[in-house]
Amino acid sequence: MSTSENMPEQQTSDLEVKDAQVIFSSLWQELEHELGRKNMRFPKEMILLGGAPGAGKGTNTDYIRKVRDIVAEPIVMSSLLNTPEMEALKAGGNMVGDREVVNILFREMLNSRYREGVVLDGFPRTKVQVEVIKMLYDAMIELRTEFANTKYAVHFKQPIYHIMILFVDEKESINRQMHRGREIIEHNKRVRESGKGELLEERPTDTDENLARNRYTIFKEKTYDALLSLKQFFHYHLIDAHPPLDEVKANILSEMEYQSSLELDPRTYDALSPLPLASDITTHARRDLVYRLDRYEIGNQDLFHKVIALIENKIMPIIKPHAISGRALINIEDALLSEPLALSMLIDIFSERGFFASVDVHLLEVPEHFDVTTGKIHCRHKKIYRINIRFKGSEIRIG
Repeated sequence: MSTSENMPEQQTSDLEVKDAQVIFSSLWQELEHELGRKNMRFPKEMILLGGAPGAGKGTNTDYIRKVRDIVAEPIVMSSLLNTPEMEALKAGGNMVGDREVVNILFREMLNSRYREGVVLDGFPRTKVQVEVIKMLYDAMIELRTEFANTKYAVHFKQPIYHIMILFVDEKESINRQMHRGREIIEHNKRVRESGKGELLEERPTDTDENLARNRYTIFKEKTYDALLSLKQFFHYHLIDAHPPLDEVKANILSEMEYQSSLELDPRTYDALSPLPLASDITTHARRDLVYRLDRYEIGNQDLFHKVIALIENKIMPIIKPHAISGRALINIEDALLSEPLALSMLIDIFSERGFFASVDVHLLEVPEHFDVTTGKIHCRHKKIYRINIRFKGSEIRIG
């Protein structure tokens, strides 16, 4: 039995944290010496992606990138560790340890193509790697503070880290792995018979239920637990991957849409906070509209009915011929609208009837008299109310 197996759980955990500190500190010092602190520019946004076998990571990764506006291809740890150096290490009978994994990952993430964001597939998988990720986040905050008032500030933005897990239960995972295996075998059979197309990898875990079950167990005990332990530190998203693809994508969109309080620099967020959100304004918009219309009728009945008559007799006859396009631009000169409350009434009346109305006021100078003695042209000012009306137009079926 190994020494670690004889240790109490807390003592083992403490050792793992110390190992992470040693690994992180030594690698950080190496990178600082090679690059300089001003060039330690890690991705602003990192999505740590985990998924049960068959949950659809490969299917959904591009959609996740699209939702978060991440251009760079994902970093897939299994591919990253297939370098000649890593293969030589494994060929010598050695394990790829945490230090080697973190070293190659950090150096890859410093590539400028990941500057705005990256999806990280397959990391972290150990307690040490979990601690390293937390230390990296703290170091990025420290760099951001250090360069906040320098010309390099734009390169050290508020980091945004997401933990995302695509989850299916064991039964569904095994079913999907077996289904994928059957499809690959059938595909390869057609390729061999026709000589056209490319053969796909036939993985033993996609054809043997016991191996598929073991793969799921490894996911639950290692990857899932590692990512779950970061829940209290970063934004956490558990996506139910059982439903059809469109529903899974809708769940991803709901979880990953822009949230200003989580993504903006705190100072920027504080500066914007006095302005109301559109959602706040619209929450009770219909109720407030009803309240205003009733108040017009009770407190300003005469003016209210005049505005209704104006709309009915002068504006609606112009709108109706535009029923197909759903848009009408009306120029009107009427002294009634010089009353500010009348304009508010007009907009509210159209809103209640299902139209979207906006009004621009244009002041024009109209020549009235020419003074031959002084050569001066006397003008009167004319107000033109330009009313823009939009509504859902009528659809025309062709054929």
